[in-house]
Amino acid sequence: MAEPSPLVAEIEALGDKLSRARASINRRFIGQDRVVDLVLSALLCGGHGLLIGLPGLGKTRLVDTLSTVMGLKGSRVQFTPDLMPADILGSEVLETAADGSRAFRFIEGPVFCQLLMADEINRASPRTQSALLQAMQERQVTVAGRHRPLGTPFHVLATQNPIEQEGTYPLPEAQLDRFLVEIDVDYPEREAEKEILIATTGTEEAQSEQVFSDGELLGAQQVLRRMPVGDAVVEMILDLVRACRPGEAEAGQRVNEAVSWGPGPRAAQALMLTVRARALLEGRLAPSAEDVAALARPVLSHRMALSFAARARGESLPALIDSVAAQVTRIEAAA
Repeated sequence: MAEPSPLVAEIEALGDKLSRARASINRRFIGQDRVVDLVLSALLCGGHGLLIGLPGLGKTRLVDTLSTVMGLKGSRVQFTPDLMPADILGSEVLETAADGSRAFRFIEGPVFCQLLMADEINRASPRTQSALLQAMQERQVTVAGRHRPLGTPFHVLATQNPIEQEGTYPLPEAQLDRFLVEIDVDYPEREAEKEILIATTGTEEAQSEQVFSDGELLGAQQVLRRMPVGDAVVEMILDLVRACRPGEAEAGQRVNEAVSWGPGPRAAQALMLTVRARALLEGRLAPSAEDVAALARPVLSHRMALSFAARARGESLPALIDSVAAQVTRIEAAA
């Protein structure tokens, strides 16, 4: 019997390791398998995630558990209206030495980590939000004229409360586009909530264990980028993204009438990466058309906007994306 290729062996070994990581995370973050998979996908792709959910659904607990399981140095920033960029990036202070000489010393802010939790990111002013733009895109920050590299790897997991909007500042489109996926954290199912009650109100709580190291995560990101993607999947990604842009030949009447602006090329790049991650998490060697349809909403929803008329009619952006994805899937299947 022929030996499997080195890449196949690496993918299978990584899939086994990811199964252990998921099991370790699920001991503390119960009943949210879809959320766990999407967050792991963001890390495997080397990207950032935006968690949308009400308070008390375990978003902070998830990020804390991830830092343990993935072997990453974690840090948390609670975003508030009075938060300043220096509170995130760090600042220089003037120190006097024993001989009386003075010099500036840079004190690193919480962004100098490997996994940053930006809690309620939309509560900070646009000036403070913009402090994360360079960090998220370039994995470095510029303070006092010097470029300072961040941790390797570096990921941001930000949270937003979708209900409480008083005193908040909507994220600008440029920053939203930096997030690989938008992840909706919903209420748990009844049985999962029962399990949560039992697991968290006793004398002891289950603990997660480290499965990855930072170096192993970097290696996993390289393995993922080497996974093959079939031509049919690539064409479906292009068809889906272009069908969500008003004015494109692939866009239907509903999109042209309802969408103000659609996703750019970064959305297609995000789909190319996340479909591989979904296949990997499900133990497959290559992604399929089903992966593209399943990831349409988390990849595209924060990269599009409905027109005022569409919002006035009560149109829903998630429903629109699902409709376009279903139509593209039918066309691909017929072809």
